[in-house]
Amino acid sequence: MSVDPRGLATQWINHLTVERGLSANTLSNYQRDIERYCEWLEASQITDLRAVSTTDVENYVAELRRRGLAASSAGRALVVARGLHRFGVAEGHLDVDVAQDVQPPSTGTHLPDTLTIDEVEHLIEAIPTGEEARAEDLRDRALVEVLYGTGARVSEVLRLCVDDLTDCGGILRFLGKGSKERIVPIGGKALEAVDAYLVRGRPQLSKGKSPALFLNKRGGALSRQSAWAVIKQCAQRAGIEAEISPHTLRHSFATHLLEGGADVRVVQELLGHSSVTTTQIYTHVSAENLRSVWTMAHPRARSRG
Repeated sequence: MSVDPRGLATQWINHLTVERGLSANTLSNYQRDIERYCEWLEASQITDLRAVSTTDVENYVAELRRRGLAASSAGRALVVARGLHRFGVAEGHLDVDVAQDVQPPSTGTHLPDTLTIDEVEHLIEAIPTGEEARAEDLRDRALVEVLYGTGARVSEVLRLCVDDLTDCGGILRFLGKGSKERIVPIGGKALEAVDAYLVRGRPQLSKGKSPALFLNKRGGALSRQSAWAVIKQCAQRAGIEAEISPHTLRHSFATHLLEGGADVRVVQELLGHSSVTTTQIYTHVSAENLRSVWTMAHPRARSRG
């Protein structure tokens, strides 16, 4: 009996929803990737999962890379395809898991994009806060300060409510991946920007609709897409030509802490990484910075022409 890819995909997503209790965001990503896999199978005229070979799955990953998908994204798509085949075997629909030995594409060594401390200063100072500042300006200043001041993910910052900042004592609580809670200090500069926004900016944006700290013009919670747009606009104001995002501020937070002498395990806790290995990529960034400074400054770093 043939196994319809879309039919089994629906069963698997239902299983993940009910039995695994995955977050809505994770399920949405799985749904997107499984849809992409099913579409590729259809385009390849494969209508029966029993007919899929290991080579087919390898060709699927290769096609994603040819389309310009990043190695990390193609790797995640492979994880989803593997999950479907593994589920099919577990449920008795498939005899062999042809996807289990397919290797993800190599991501190579990628160092995260960061800003210098001066660039961060310019980014922040370019946002008006004086009498001429609009409510959106005060919000944007507070958003950038909180993102850089805590190193939190943009999704975590956008989940903050006003009450989270009221009498917080310089400590914020974030609910990260896997519903893991962590506490992160927040500095005086960020708190000053938040206070200015709460007093002079947020009341103009609020329509009584949302308790979220950061609001859009309609009074609802600021979305991730809008936060990205805010950061890009701020970068343009500051004359920063590099493409930056909210995550750039997270990377910069970690790098600047390590360059300032912070212990990598402390930075791990602040970022909410489950493994110190993930955090150690920032030590490579710091090492590159040290190498650059040494090359420029040490008398025997370069041969004399």
